[in-house]
Amino acid sequence: MNNVMTIDGQRAVIQFDPEIGMFRGEFINLNGGADFYADNVEALKREGATSLRVFLEVCAEKGISPVKNYSGKFQLRLSEELHAEAAEAAATLGMSLNQFVQQVLENEVKILHSAA
Repeated sequence: MNNVMTIDGQRAVIQFDPEIGMFRGEFINLNGGADFYADNVEALKREGATSLRVFLEVCAEKGISPVKNYSGKFQLRLSEELHAEAAEAAATLGMSLNQFVQQVLENEVKILHSAA
């Protein structure tokens, strides 16, 4: 699992790049790229705040929404066996496959957020 840092209310995935010997942060759920680099955590926080501020300023200047919009639909590809097992599990619970997948995703997202 990647490390996550919240800067000014926005979440960023943090990884270490051994080739350059620096941490790299990339904001997620933004409507464009806003990444930042530093060689220590405090500098990473400062660089992240600067990168986010500049990104938001550019979005405001151009009249662009800074946050991605999601439709609520996505296509999922999985093996035939897993598809069959998931459909069976959903039917056993009296749910549609869509309801079952949504419930599983909601549970996993809650776990992920509570760990962050």
